[in-house]
This record gives sequence, structure tokens and C-alpha cells, in this order.
Amino acid sequence: MDFSVEPEFQAKLDWMDAFIRDEVEPLDLAFPGRAYQRLDDRLRKIVDPLKEQVRAQGLWACHLGPELGGQGYGQLRLALMNELIGRSTWAPVVFGCQAPDTGNAEIIAMYGTADQKERYLKPLLEGEVFSAYSMTEPQGGSDPRMFRMRAVKDGAEWVLDGEKYFTSNAANASFLIVMAVTDPEAHPYRRMSMFLVPADTPGVEIIRNIGTMGERSGGHAHIRYSGVRVGSDALLGEEGGAFAVAQARLGGGRVHHAMRTVAAVKKAFDMMCERALSRQTYDGVLADKQLVQAAIADSYLQIQQFRLLVLHTAWLIDQSSTREARTQIAACKVAAARVFHDVVYRAMHIHGALGVSNETPLGRLWQAAPLMGIMDGPTEVHQASIARRVLKGYEPAPGPWPTEFLPEKIEAARAKYADFS
Repeated sequence: MDFSVEPEFQAKLDWMDAFIRDEVEPLDLAFPGRAYQRLDDRLRKIVDPLKEQVRAQGLWACHLGPELGGQGYGQLRLALMNELIGRSTWAPVVFGCQAPDTGNAEIIAMYGTADQKERYLKPLLEGEVFSAYSMTEPQGGSDPRMFRMRAVKDGAEWVLDGEKYFTSNAANASFLIVMAVTDPEAHPYRRMSMFLVPADTPGVEIIRNIGTMGERSGGHAHIRYSGVRVGSDALLGEEGGAFAVAQARLGGGRVHHAMRTVAAVKKAFDMMCERALSRQTYDGVLADKQLVQAAIADSYLQIQQFRLLVLHTAWLIDQSSTREARTQIAACKVAAARVFHDVVYRAMHIHGALGVSNETPLGRLWQAAPLMGIMDGPTEVHQASIARRVLKGYEPAPGPWPTEFLPEKIEAARAKYADFS
């Protein structure tokens, strides 16, 4: 198992490191909250040349294969790239790998027809449009077995009716990928189908945009679909195949998201260490205090363990598939939420009042901590998934006592060597 990369790719990572620091991270400060909005003329003059530099380096949309304009990099390389991209809100847009567009592009590439790829995928890959993934429902959360939104055939058309909740970036999207029930009587995982729906289709209504904690305005739409008519060519994949499409979309994306979490907690950790060495007390600096040293040591251990888990998961996907690495992917999701919470809290605490102010990034990071345990499925769902898969590798004890019950093992061991007594 080797997580190293060849010198040529390391040079690209080094270029990304400097480019993001010098050219992209300043966008976060100069244009906060604008990364996932349509570019106006002023921003286009700034952002488009940055995108061209990324393309010139062969680093644009690297999650996709060469036939789609990417590099076809495996998950391990993508994980190392996302460790850098995760430092900046604007970086995913500049590198052509922003969520939810990356996942949407991947499933259109996998399941879309030639016409769908030309109409939806091509402008998405060129960075000309945004898309949205409309799955979660108000009454059912992200559990597809509880979905009510319907899509009913009417001649050569499908008619969509229902509501979706927390459809991220729908306000700026040119099209939506919508999951709807097409056969209520089928098996729970065969009830639904996916549809490509232009955002300006009559009957698509954004009821309101919801913000997460700390946001004055929101980017996650509550949408009502009322008699939305699309042609038969809007079906993405086969009828009843939405669950498989959704699973294909989530696997790699969770690994990328986990490595971007590494970037966020590293920023908090760097701030923690700098503050500990800088903040004077009556008898030295904070770094001299054992409790502060313990916080730094615990944070270092958590970050290193988490990073290695993510790299191993990425390596395993490259060796097999996201399906074979489902347990590890779920483990990354659970660990990401915990590491994010713990490290950001310690960094914020060591900064004192400054840490809870709006004059460092820590307050914003702390407001994001609860989201980490909810987005892409709640922590508890992933814990249950991990436990079920792990337990498949075990069996009940054959008798009334555990297999490691010492009285029986000692008796067996003595019997084994009875002839030598």
C-alpha cells in the first residue's frame, strides 16, 4: 500500500498549493458568498483567466475521464488535490469540481444519453452553468423509502408533482436532477426514477431558499413541482433505477468531501498552534501549558488518523470500486464530523474571545460543525451501515461461553501439552 505519487504529479500539487494560496483564497475575502452564483461581467474578468490557468496545467475537472475533458485521475490523486482545494470556497469552482455539479456530471456521464450529455453535461463541464440535485423531501429527509413526489406517464410525457427540500444552489441552477416515485408498488429501491428538468420548466417553483446556521441568506431551496411536464428523453438512466444512480453519485463524492474536511481542520490546527506560541500569559506562553499541549497533541493525532483513513479509502476504491469500499466510505463520513467538531472547538477555545468573534475564520467553521454530521446522511445512518457490514464478518459463539472464555481455553491448552508434564 503506497500513498506516494510520482514527481510529475507532486509538481502539480505544489503548483496548486501556491496558486490557491496566492490567487484563489483572496477571492474568498473579496467576494464572499459569490462562488456558486452566476458570474457577472466584473467577476468573469477575474475568474475566467484563473480557470484558464487551471486548464493549462491539466487540472480542470480531474474527477472525469479524458473523453469528457478531465484527466481520469483515480481517487487517491483526487483526494490529495481536494486536500488543497478544500482550503477555499472558490477553489472548487476555479478547478471545475464544485458540488453538487461534480456528482451530477458523473451520473450524467455514466447514465446519460448522447443528447443528454450534449444538452446538460457539456455546458456543465465547461463551467458555464450550475446544476442542482433535488432529492430530499420535507417529510422523508434523505430516506428514499419515504419519498412521495410522483412522476406519472401521460402519453409521451412525464408529469412531476411534489415537493423537495434543501435542493442546494437551485436558485442559480440551469437544470435540476429530480428523484421521483414512478412505481409506488415496486420494491422500495425500485420505486423511483431520475429526471433531468430544466430550471425554467413551467411548474417549478422555489418556495423559499433556506440558509444554514450563520447565513443571512440561504442557498438551499424548498421547491414545489406542480404539474411539471418533461419529455420521455428527460429520464436519466432506466425507469426504476434512481437508487442505483444515487449510490453511484455519492461514493466518490464523500471521499472528496472528507479530504476537503482535512483541509478545513488543518487550517484550524495551524491557527491553534500559532496562537499557542503567540499568546502571552503571566508566566510564559499558552504553548507551555500542559492542557494546551494536550489539545494540540489530540488534534494532531485525530487529523493524522483521519487523513490516513481517507487516503486508504481512496486507494481501496482505486483497487476495486466504491461498492467494495462502502464500509470505509461510511467510516470517513462519521470520522469527518467528529474530527471537524473536536479540532475546530479546541482552536476556537484557545483563541479565547477572538475565536468566537467574526474576525477569524473559526466562528464560521464552528457554525459548520453540526452540518458535518447531517449532510450526505446523518452520522447515525452511517454508523448503522458500518456495523451491519462489519458484523457480516463475524459469527455467534458456538456454545454458551465466548470463544475467548479463559477457563475452557486453559483446559484445552493443558490437554494439548499433557504429554509433556
